[in-house]
Amino acid sequence: MTDPYAVALGERLRRVRQQQDLSLHDVEARSGGTLKASVLGAYERGERAVSITRLHAMAQFFRVPVAELLPDPRADRRAPSASDYTEESVMIDLVVLDRHREAEHLLARYTDSIRTRRGDYNGQVLTVRAADIETLAAVMDTTTADLRSRLTDVGIVR
Repeated sequence: MTDPYAVALGERLRRVRQQQDLSLHDVEARSGGTLKASVLGAYERGERAVSITRLHAMAQFFRVPVAELLPDPRADRRAPSASDYTEESVMIDLVVLDRHREAEHLLARYTDSIRTRRGDYNGQVLTVRAADIETLAAVMDTTTADLRSRLTDVGIVR
């Protein structure tokens, strides 16, 4: 009989891996063999207990906080639905943002927070509401138009 906690942890691990569009074998290849496909599969099915050291290594590989892999029965997470966004939504290119992380540290921290709340680690783009950009503009002491323009000029906003 499998431990419900191990199963829940495995489901979270699988979700993060699949969000990054990686197969078990892709993980093994990209990790240089340090994360074996068969072992990762056993973790994902809840058939094998994960040590804290291994959990940390997997979190680093997937570039997510360790806490994201740990089940939290109190968390009320839901995936954003289409109704959460309007045509006013803004797509943030996370790859470009990562290259400008130092200059755009407030935006980077804000998007990290949104990704953690959503459990969204696909690593490519993040869609945020126009209200999020308005909030950021206020925090950065600029106008929404100027912030959008600056972020568009460097390719962070698509």
